[in-house]
Parts: sequence; C-alpha cells; structure tokens
Amino acid sequence: MRVVLSNSSGVPLYQQVKDQIGTAILSGELAEGDALPSVRALARDLRISIITTTRAYAELASEGFISTVPGKGAFVLALDSALLREQLLRQVEEGLLTALDAARRAGLGRQELIDVMDGLMRTEFEHV
Repeated sequence: MRVVLSNSSGVPLYQQVKDQIGTAILSGELAEGDALPSVRALARDLRISIITTTRAYAELASEGFISTVPGKGAFVLALDSALLREQLLRQVEEGLLTALDAARRAGLGRQELIDVMDGLMRTEFEHV
C-alpha cells in the first residue's frame, strides 16, 4: 500500500490518509487481517504528525474498516457486504455530484445528461 499526500489539494492530510487506506481496503489491495503500519511508522514515512495518522486510523476504525489492538497495531477487518455497498454508493454519489456540476457548467439539460449516461453504460457493459 502506498499513500501519496498533497499539501495543495485542499483536503486535510488525515482525510487523504484515511481515503487512500479505505480505497486500498475496498479494492482488495489490503485484505482481511493485513497489518497496517504503526501510527508512528506511518507518520515517520509520510513526514506528518502522529496526531494526523492517529486521527486517520481512528476514523477508519469508527467506520468499520480496521481494528486497533493496543500494543499490537491496526488490522484490516472483514468487510461486511452492507458496509461495502454503502461505501461504494458514497463513491458513486460523489462522482455523480462532480458530473452534475460539470453538466451544469456545460449547459446540459436533464435529458442530455441521461443520454450521456446511457451511452456510457452501454459502452461499459459491452466491454465487460
């Protein structure tokens, strides 16, 4: 797993860490039971504050992605299908909001946007 941070993205560093680890878990790059770097090691590797990595891990734990065991570290939890679906739905919604914003700026109407989506879905499903 590789975490890449950007100071110019406008997204807080803890959120970038959390999002990238969460994405690695959702994609299967990190599997159930995999150990994450310690808070201190991750902070050192990324050259960020221990407080930042602690917050990222705390949020991942509260969302059910990881479990922290005092003295042993943080480990990836099994994803239950409802959690996985909810996280993926959130990603779809974020992507669609971005698309809606671009469509609004381009002056696309509802039907034009639906036509674009239908075309993209047909193309995507033909290649599957």
